[in-house]
Amino acid sequence: MNYRHIYHAGNFADVFKHALLALVVEYLTRKDKPFFVLDTHAGLGEYDLTADEAQRTGEWRDGIGRILAEPDPPEALRPYLNAVRALGGGTPPSRYPGSPRIARHFMRPGDRLVASELHPEDASVLKGVFARDGQSKVLELDGYTALKANVPPKERRGLVLMDPPFEQPDEFPAMVRALTAAFRKWPTGIYGLWYPVKGGGAVPAFQGELATAGLGDVLVAEMTVMPVDESTNRLNGTGMVLVNPPWTLEDTLNDLLPWLTRVLGRTDLGGGDWRLAWLSRK
Repeated sequence: MNYRHIYHAGNFADVFKHALLALVVEYLTRKDKPFFVLDTHAGLGEYDLTADEAQRTGEWRDGIGRILAEPDPPEALRPYLNAVRALGGGTPPSRYPGSPRIARHFMRPGDRLVASELHPEDASVLKGVFARDGQSKVLELDGYTALKANVPPKERRGLVLMDPPFEQPDEFPAMVRALTAAFRKWPTGIYGLWYPVKGGGAVPAFQGELATAGLGDVLVAEMTVMPVDESTNRLNGTGMVLVNPPWTLEDTLNDLLPWLTRVLGRTDLGGGDWRLAWLSRK
């Protein structure tokens, strides 16, 4: 309840997460049938990068700030950059869209968004963002409870995005439990699980559980912006587990991740790396 994303909006982890989110949701638009998106930890929906909180950390400067300064970004970033610019993000940007706004950017009439946010102040702001939007619903609710209540959706196709703040020590096991329960109810849905990359061994254990959970096609994408330091709790990188990923995504990320790592890597701290691997296949 204490985590506030405004301090971190638009940082390298957001760029990575939202670039992948945009690719998946854009893929869903390629069929005429309607789709559903559930954002379990939605945040504010959009962020003022001129606000004191964002200026105090300045994390966006080494994230979306670097991306927008690039003269020739790859085609795979086009969906994401279109969503960012639709909110009025210039160079330098003044506003940045959160995951529910990015997902909503791609929706057509008939598609549907449910965004869940537990923090009461943030939920209130989020409700204001979507107040006049008949295709979007905001829940002031724990994200895992929202997941239980909203799958399977009536549309039978779509995406669940889980990106908790990782303030609880059992967040990785909680994600595994929530995912496996949801998958049993909706095995054809796409699931995206965002996580931070830090030292301590939590990520390998998390991925090991997912690899043996019987979830079918599970792809993991990771990017670090500096070498992982096992002796600190510093955010070294970011990752996303994708269950039932679009069939085009692996090839797209093989091209995109090296570029993102080069642009966002902290060469002053040793530089970054990337990884793309299947945890399991059908």
